[in-house]
Amino acid sequence: MAGTVKRIKDLSVGELAARAGVAVSAVHFYEAEGLISGWRTSANHRRYGRDVLRRIAIIKVAQRAGIPLKEIAAALATLPEGRTPTAKDWAKLAAGWKDDLDRRIHRLTLLQSRLAGCIGCGCLSVDACPLYNPDDKAGAEGSGPRLLDPD
Repeated sequence: MAGTVKRIKDLSVGELAARAGVAVSAVHFYEAEGLISGWRTSANHRRYGRDVLRRIAIIKVAQRAGIPLKEIAAALATLPEGRTPTAKDWAKLAAGWKDDLDRRIHRLTLLQSRLAGCIGCGCLSVDACPLYNPDDKAGAEGSGPRLLDPD
C-alpha cells in the first residue's frame, strides 16, 4: 500500500459492518440518514472512526426499544463528533427515552388486557366487545383506531 497511510483507528465500511454486526447497506443507510459519519480517502474509499462502532450499538439498542430513527438522530446529534460515546452519554440518551418507553409500555399493557377479552370471548359479541362500533359512532371522534387506543 505504497502512498496510502491507514491510521489504526480507521475502519473500512466492510470492517465497520462486520465489527458492528450489521450489513454494509445498514452502514450506508445510517450515514445517509445522518446517524453516523465517515470520510473518503484520496483513493475514494469510505473510512470511519472507531467511535462509530459505539454509535451503531446505540442505534441498534434504540431501534430494539422502538425509538424512531429521527429521535435517534436527534439524540446522537447532541454527542460530540469523533469521540466514542461514554457511559455518561448513554445514560443521558436513555433518560431522554425513558418517559416515552414508559408510556408505550403502559399503552401496550392496557391493549394486552383489553385484547384478552376479545380473544376470550371469541365471538366479538355486540354486548361485550370493546371493538364493536355500531353505525360508526366512533367516526365522529376522528380518523384512526380509537376503541383500544387510550390516547
